[in-house]
Formats: sequence, structure tokens, C-alpha cells
Amino acid sequence: MVATASYEARAFGVQSAIPMAEARRRCPHAAYLSPRFWAYRAASDLVMQQLRQLSPLVEPLSLDEAFVDLAATYPDADGDDVTRIGHDLRTRVRDVTGGLTASVGAATSKLMAKIASDLDKPDGLVVVAPGTERRLLAAMPVRVIPGVGPATEARLRRLGAQTVAQVAELSTAELVRELGRANGSALAQLALGWDERPVVAERETKSVSVEDTFASDITDPALLHAITLQLAGRVATRLQTARLSGRTITVKVRLHDFTTHTRAATLPAPTDSMRVIRTLAHRLLDESDTTGGVRLLGVGVSGLADWVQDDLFDGTLSAAATGTIEHPDATEPADPNADVNADADADLDHERASYSPGADVQHTVHGPGWVWGAGRNSVTVRFETANTPPGPVHTFALDDPALHLRGSTIAH
Repeated sequence: MVATASYEARAFGVQSAIPMAEARRRCPHAAYLSPRFWAYRAASDLVMQQLRQLSPLVEPLSLDEAFVDLAATYPDADGDDVTRIGHDLRTRVRDVTGGLTASVGAATSKLMAKIASDLDKPDGLVVVAPGTERRLLAAMPVRVIPGVGPATEARLRRLGAQTVAQVAELSTAELVRELGRANGSALAQLALGWDERPVVAERETKSVSVEDTFASDITDPALLHAITLQLAGRVATRLQTARLSGRTITVKVRLHDFTTHTRAATLPAPTDSMRVIRTLAHRLLDESDTTGGVRLLGVGVSGLADWVQDDLFDGTLSAAATGTIEHPDATEPADPNADVNADADADLDHERASYSPGADVQHTVHGPGWVWGAGRNSVTVRFETANTPPGPVHTFALDDPALHLRGSTIAH
């Protein structure tokens, strides 16, 4: 599945969560790169450091998104001040990451700041002046409101609402009848540009989890599967009731010998979708060795936020398809036969040591470049960087002594 696509590739119809084969059909001349999560995390840490220099109130949404409460540091800032801060921030992000662009939206609420950040991508800055929120939202399609996807859009269309202004004209009672009490009431306020949620740097609730301990070991895979789906459903219900969402889904397994193992999957954006949580929990259970019997089973969601980016009524599994499975780790009591940290380090070294598409390389003659593709004991390299124009493409033997991998391009 496609995790994400550049704006150039999107022009050809390539988008996240579509099959890779379909992406290659639509845009065969594109570069198809392997994920490098260690590099993304490094870049994210650098960006978040810049945000925390602006304010102590920073609420990360994902690796590359966060809310920042500027009023905590600049209580008297006017529109010109905010514009200057936004320009300075984009410059600093570009400097510390070695060239990454950032889109900044500034407004009086989370809702409007999020919408503003999407209006001038990539590398844009939009400041919404107080009092202009409803006018800005009026003509926008309902999909601009977070949580409104294709299924919710279809329900609103049945009520005659295709723009935010048309949703705002509907009564709260109408929206509640169509979408449910919590979602209908929330959408009625958001359509008016009202959003009083504060920026929360640290949540009291770090995770939501459910687990069951069994009187005897369970070895039946079908029964374990059914229990996992039930636990995941209970977790999703708790999230939805609390109006929370989370990025990391974890399955906890205590084996017959009382060793406890966890496996986790991290999504690109927070979710409270029962279908997504169940699918990932099932996948994580399938990757665990339960042949000896299971004494305890648990499902949890962490990385919490009060911002749900999934469609309120979407039954698709696109979010699950882009989840990234992390290395399993052992918790109390530790398994004396497993050195998990060493395994994780070894896997990370392997990721850096392979000529996967997108990996940074250095050639003694041609200089720096990146891997276009590899196979059949050969590697093809484009010799260009973020700071140079498109360069030549050459193919070498995998064991060519003149070619070697470079470290991360993220500046530290």
C-alpha cells in the first residue's frame, strides 16, 4: 500500500492507501521509496524542539503535525506578530532538518488553525484573523471539517448540506438525528467555527486499554482471535465515549510460562475507529507466537489526542493499511532467552545497511545520491540531493567498492 505521495505524484492520481500496483499503473515514471522511519522520527524530534521553543504548550498530532498555543508565550501578539513568528518557524524548520518545508496555519482555535495549515500547501503560511472564521468556512466543502469523510459527507448530502455554511444552517437536532448525539453536536459547533478545546501538552490519560486473564491457558487460535476482536471493540468504545483517539495500537500477550510480550503498530494519524483497531490488533496477534498457550490477552491504544482525522462513519481500512509494525518488546517478567533491545538495534542497522529505494549513498567519483532501485546484484542511483538539480542515473554492482551508504540526511 502507498503510505504517502508527493504533490507531483498526486497530480497523476496517486494517493495514500491505494495498492502499490495501482500507483505504478497510474504513474510508472515515479520514484517508489521504502519507508525510513528512523529518519522520520529524527526529523520529527527536531521539528518538535523548534515548536517547544515557541511555547510550553505543544500538542503533537502525529510525527509531522502539532498544535502550538502561542498565547502562552505571546499573550499580546497581533496578526503581524503571528505572521512574523510563522515565517521564522518555517525558516528554522528548513534549517534544522536540512531542507524540509512546513505549512503553518494560525488562528484562534484548533479547528481553524488545522484548516488554515491545509490551505496553502506545501510550504505555506495562512493566518486567520479573529472574527473572519465563519466567512472563511462558508463556501468550503463539508470535507474540510476534521472527521467528515465520504460516508459522513453522503449523510449530510441527504440533508441538503454540501458546504460548511449549509451545515451551519441545519439545526443541532437534525444533525444529532443523522449522526448521533456526540458527533452531531460536535459538528454543529465546528460548522460555526466554534472550537474551545485547549492545547494540551500532557494528558492525564496516557492510554486506554482492556485485558482479560484466563483461568487456564488458551491455545485455540480461533478463540484467541475472537477474544482479541472483542477486546479491541471495548477499547474503541471507550475511546469514542471519551472523545479521544490514538495512534499506537498495542497487543499484550502473557504466555503459559508467565512471560509477557507486547507488539505495537503506529498509524500516521490518530483513530477511534473500531474497524481499524480490530484489524491491527488481529494482525499483531497473528504475529505473536501463541502456540504454547496464552494466560492473559490485552489490547490498548496510546498516543492519545482529542482530534479524530478518520471519517466518522467510514468503514474502510485505509488507516490500518498504512500502520507501521514496530519491534516487539518484552515486559515484566523479562524473557531471559530474548535480548529484544539487541534485536531492535540489529534490525535498525539492517535497515540502514540495505540499498532500499530512497537510501542515501556516496560514490567516490559521482558524489552523493540516492537509491532508485536495486535487484539482481545491482543498484541504480540518482546522483542528486535536495540542494542540487536533477542528476544523472548510474547502475553499479552491489559490491562496488566505490559505492557506500551515507548516514541520515537529517541535520543534528
